[in-house]
Amino acid sequence: MTERKINKNLVHLIQSFKAGYEGDVLEGGSRSGKTWSSVDFIMFLCSKVERNATIHILRETYQSFKTSLFEDFQRRLPMYGIKNHPFGTVQNISQYNLLGNNLHFLSADKPTKALGSGCDYFFGNEALEISKAIFDQKEQRCRKFWWLDYNPFYTQHWIFDNVLKREDVAFCHSTMLDNPFISKKERKKILSYEGTKFNITQGTADKFLWEVYGLGIKAAMQGRIFKNVDYIDEFPNLAYTYGMDFGFTSDPNAIVKCAEDGDDLYYQLESYVPMETPEIIHEYALARKIDIHVPITADSADKYTGENKGTVEMVEGLKKLGWRIDKVSKTKSVMYWLLQMKQKRIHIVKNDFYGDAKNEAEKYHFQEVNGILINQPYDKFNHFWDAARYDFMGRRQLKGFNYQ
Repeated sequence: MTERKINKNLVHLIQSFKAGYEGDVLEGGSRSGKTWSSVDFIMFLCSKVERNATIHILRETYQSFKTSLFEDFQRRLPMYGIKNHPFGTVQNISQYNLLGNNLHFLSADKPTKALGSGCDYFFGNEALEISKAIFDQKEQRCRKFWWLDYNPFYTQHWIFDNVLKREDVAFCHSTMLDNPFISKKERKKILSYEGTKFNITQGTADKFLWEVYGLGIKAAMQGRIFKNVDYIDEFPNLAYTYGMDFGFTSDPNAIVKCAEDGDDLYYQLESYVPMETPEIIHEYALARKIDIHVPITADSADKYTGENKGTVEMVEGLKKLGWRIDKVSKTKSVMYWLLQMKQKRIHIVKNDFYGDAKNEAEKYHFQEVNGILINQPYDKFNHFWDAARYDFMGRRQLKGFNYQ
């Protein structure tokens, strides 16, 4: 290794590991060296600590490895004298043997047997894009130590609520000022977001980008779709129905109790866990005291093909179990229905799943092209909202349903 500079994040990872913490969370701004330090930490484990260990590295999609983490490996490994490696030359890398240890690169969007298998170490890169269900599966199968990193571009997230509060998890905050490897050009670009008089006159100042990528502090995302949302203590005494968005394997199955009163919409999230068969949903609903005899409007994309299970049609299966359920009719665009819902006041009930609903309320946002918001939502962080929208559509579309 030719460079002697040490990043704050690397020091923290090594100290947390040696101190016996279950895991570590690295939060910080852009180019603060979180991911670079994770590559260094993996080198530390493989060269100083382990032989024949299994290390799982997880990102939201496999494609994102190619534009981020693989480049870090490509640049960093030669500094340790490792020049014969596949990073930068091989298009697809799912495994790599590093000094006798096995690295597996996994994507959260395509669950595999490897994703559910055991490991000695687990690293969640850009962890705000990884679901809690996936994290829970990885943590319970991790034998020694895990760590996560992210830029805090949300103010609400399951990591903040369910991980950072734990006494057995360490935490490190960093900015680009903690990174001895940042280039002058990268540093200049990030500093251009700060709301100084000069940056404002240059047109580069951006409060959200400066808070997230410069200061590394939690900030609300731009272009949030539903802004007229509040949170109430209990569901009102109104006739109610349900909306359901099916979720399999890593995506949650969202069941939302819904009521409508003039310009007010009331929602209570009753499920936010993956469920792969009608029988599992049925047993869950009975345990949760979900009334399967009131109208339920469900996603029309209800077919699930599981391993060795064949294709399961969820709605037909639930009907056979006595549910009063039907598929939504998607005759108009998603945007049409979102705009209809945006005209209402939305009230979300504080129950045991309300954190997931609140999380989506902050994250569900419009797409941005060249810095300009467009009337097209990202297809992410919308399981709760899709279920609510199906009910909203069902009340206006489906015949034979008496909602009173």
